[in-house]
Amino acid sequence: MVKHFSGYLCVDEVHDGPFCIFYAVDALLQKRIAFQISDSAGKAECRQFLRSLKGLKVRGITTDGLTMYRHAVPEVFGAARHQVCVFHVLKELNESVLRVLAVFRKSLPKPPSRRRGRPKPGEVRTADHPMTRLKGEVWTNRFAWVRKHPTRAQRRPIRRLGRRFPLLAALREFEDLLYQLFDRRCHKLTAQLKLQNLRRHRMFHRFPQLDQIRRELASPNLGKALEFLEDPNLAATNNAVERENRRHRKRQKTIYRARTRETIAARIRFSMVHDVRPVPLNPAKDQQIQHQRRAG
Repeated sequence: MVKHFSGYLCVDEVHDGPFCIFYAVDALLQKRIAFQISDSAGKAECRQFLRSLKGLKVRGITTDGLTMYRHAVPEVFGAARHQVCVFHVLKELNESVLRVLAVFRKSLPKPPSRRRGRPKPGEVRTADHPMTRLKGEVWTNRFAWVRKHPTRAQRRPIRRLGRRFPLLAALREFEDLLYQLFDRRCHKLTAQLKLQNLRRHRMFHRFPQLDQIRRELASPNLGKALEFLEDPNLAATNNAVERENRRHRKRQKTIYRARTRETIAARIRFSMVHDVRPVPLNPAKDQQIQHQRRAG
């Protein structure tokens, strides 16, 4: 496995009962390089696992942005680029946007209560009240606010509600500016300038509801998530190792005997030996072709 190492790693951990299994996967070749079974997912165990990989010529490493990786990666690998997974960064920010939408929806006035029983002629039912319909529209289209490329049909309620409620328009504007940071056509320095402008955007002064999002933009993980713009071979996400974690979960559902440390290690070694994949002549070009196919 190490014979064809590309120089770019994805590292993550998966919890299996009382154990924590650290995985290291070649980001370009999509192959597992090493693993370590620990009793806990602490900083000492993480540093021990990374030191076991010190013999490799690592040019870039991608993690999910946990604190233990933030301090251990520069200590072990020195000048190697440390990329924080873009997916995890966007997930946290999008969850904050959805929380703001939920608070806004709950802050809308409730429709007037009516007596029990059948409505009188001309009386508006609670389900047909305009405020009830408004809450339902915000709830139904809540995920359209955090989509990278909303469809034309999804943008209609966003524009209509944005003209009525400026906060909703500001949320969609924030999402558009956020996704522009991670465009591979952009240089890292340009993306950092965009990030600084986004942190000082007028929407945060106009709407106090966005204060939590403004604090999350100051996280150092967001700056680390832009490292892949400098190196085209550096993986923007740690999907390679997350994919191996899902395979591990799937095997554990069917192989019930692999529950002790020895049996888990034996099963992983068996899978690594039999996980034979063709090694591309040019890993970077092969990955670029895969990205183009997925985009097409």
